[in-house]
Order: sequence, then C-alpha cells, then structure tokens
Amino acid sequence: MIVLLAGLPQGPAMTLFDALVLGLVEGITEFLPISSTGHLIVAQRLLGLEEGAANNAFSIGIQMGAITAILVLYWRRLVDAARTVLRPTAGSPNLLWQIVVAAFPAALLGLLLDDWIDAHLFSARVVAATLVVGGVLLLWLERWLLRSPSSTHELSQMPYRTALWVGLFQCLALVPGTSRAGATIAGAMLLGLSRTAAAEFSFLVGLPVLYGASLYKLGRHPELLSSDAVPTFAVGMLVSFLSALVVVRPFVRFLRSHTFAPFAWYRIVVGALLALLCWQGFVA
Repeated sequence: MIVLLAGLPQGPAMTLFDALVLGLVEGITEFLPISSTGHLIVAQRLLGLEEGAANNAFSIGIQMGAITAILVLYWRRLVDAARTVLRPTAGSPNLLWQIVVAAFPAALLGLLLDDWIDAHLFSARVVAATLVVGGVLLLWLERWLLRSPSSTHELSQMPYRTALWVGLFQCLALVPGTSRAGATIAGAMLLGLSRTAAAEFSFLVGLPVLYGASLYKLGRHPELLSSDAVPTFAVGMLVSFLSALVVVRPFVRFLRSHTFAPFAWYRIVVGALLALLCWQGFVA
C-alpha cells in the first residue's frame, strides 16, 4: 500500500474490534498480489467507518506494523548489504542501493499526487475495477511466462537499471486496488527475475516506501497520536505485524511450485462482487 487510506471516521471513535479487523486485513493482504488498500477501503465501509483525514494515523500504524515484519524476517540480508553499501563489489549490485533506486519513482510520484489521489481515487468503484483488471493481467502474465524462457535471475544479478524499472511498475500501485505487491512482482518477473526473487524484492522495496509514507503523514498530522488514540493504534499495528509475519514465508514457499492464477481469479471474483454491491447501492 503506497498511499494511505482516505481515513477513518470523524464522528464515532474507532473501537478495538475495528482496529483488530483492519490490522488483520492489512497484515494478510499487504504482501499478497490482491491489494491491501483495496481490501482496507472495503473493510472500512463494511465496518461503517466513513472517510476523513483526522484518523489517518491508524492506517499509518497498521502499514508500519506489516512492513516491520519484513525487517524481522530479512534483517540478516539487510545487514549483510549494509556492510558493503559504501564499497560495493564491482559487477555485484548492492541490495540496499537496489531498494533505494526502486523506491524513488513511487516515493516522488506519491508526494506529488498524494492529495489528488486521496480526493479522487479512494472509492469502492475504483477498487472493483482495478481488482478485475489486475486479475486479468496476472492471468496474462502466467500465459506469457509459459511461452517465454524461464526467469532465473536472482537479486544478486539484478542491475540497477532493472531495479529502476521495477520501481516504475510500483507506481501503478498508487491507484487503489492495483496492489503494490502485484505490480512489483509482475514487473520484476517480466524483467527476468525468478518468481521468488521477484516476491522478496517486492517485500524489501516496501521498506522505504511504506515507512516514508507513514512518517510523512505523521509529520503532517501529529495531533492524531493523542493518548486517546494509542490503544487502537497499538492494537492495529501489532495485529498487522503478527499477521504479516505469519503470511510472508508461506507465500514465498507457495510461489516456488505454484503460479499466481489463484490470486488472479480471487481478484476477478471479488472485484466483480464488489462492482455488483456498488451497483446495487450496498457499498457507497
């Protein structure tokens, strides 16, 4: 989730149950190619939580929890890269520089378009459309991979130019429902990375993007971290962290012997159902 949700209610205070549900949704969906932002928008509506900028601190908290799980799971690889970040080996790109290069396009575009995206794209209708379109594109990707040579490159072989292209694919996820994970994984595979390497780089490139977006929003709205908001903030972030911690490793193992087809069909079915609910007026 690159840009933050349009916010939570201005009126009734969020309950601990709301925080638990949204934290669970964020943690499970953040690193799968099914769009955490889209699921959170729908979950907010189903919980009766209206749009409003005053409670953005909660959505910041839950994405910070999810991305912290990546620090816990991949800290050794990040530490190894940090040891050579100022003296990279010739012909062997440094992982931290790969992450910085890939994160730059989405960070810049997100800063420039943040308010416009919040105002115009955070709707269930947009999510329904992008879920379906993204599912169709994932199915196309799998068909393309069957006809093309197998992708076998690992992160240690990925040049910085390829990292930049992955970052440009990540910009697609500024549209809610697209999925940051889906855009970066698909882009990396089209550019020649193996399925598992593409997934892991997608996780890692989220570190500067999600932490950066969180700190940016906290800087703009420091009043949102008042003492009254701390319990729900803590519950949402903790649940998001724990659920992401449980999901990431099994997802990587799944990709070693499976395709993205189940996620593609899930997107298409959920997007179609959401479009029907919007059409019938059940979801605003």
